Amino acid sequence: MKTEPRAASIMTILAHPDDAELWAGGALALHIAAGATATIAIPHTDDQRMNEAATGAQRLGARLYPLPAEPTDDDVRDLMITSRPEVIITHRIDDVHPDHRHIATTVLQALPAAVISTGHPRRLYSCDSYNSLTLTGPVPANTIIDITATFPTKIHALHAHAGTQPITDHFAPMAENLARLWGARIGATHGEAFTALPILGRLPAASHL
Repeated sequence: MKTEPRAASIMTILAHPDDAELWAGGALALHIAAGATATIAIPHTDDQRMNEAATGAQRLGARLYPLPAEPTDDDVRDLMITSRPEVIITHRIDDVHPDHRHIATTVLQALPAAVISTGHPRRLYSCDSYNSLTLTGPVPANTIIDITATFPTKIHALHAHAGTQPITDHFAPMAENLARLWGARIGATHGEAFTALPILGRLPAASHL
């Protein structure tokens, strides 16, 4: 009997406690439903936001991993080496938010040593940005994931951050708009956009992110 391939272990390394839910919550939930382990790594911040992050991760079915408040290349490299995820999602290096750019740069600087040491991650993606705009123009996503089945989970997890963030009035409507935009481009109700990044000169070929 033919079985579906098991989804790869997946990790997000992002700048803020609500970023994983906002930019990759649907894809994370899809991978988890397919049997993957998922880790959300974020810099440590105040207790309330970390508690919200823990709740959001739990709603997705992911593990929360607090990085130091100002993670270094070595911190991120050590996390990659210890965890050995198949897939990493981070921000774009041309993101409009400076914290996002900083984390993306840190991930890229840590990546070669981790890959040479362990062979992991095997695939690397950048995520969407605010209204799909960057410092250099629109997000040129080359991978769109159908998250129609997990969009309610994504939004439920995003609302874990409503105590400190403008979720109802700002981030949830943006998430809905972006998901419908990207979904329409692949004939789905909701989608999430990602851009594949080369790892030591190789781009991914896989049935999942």
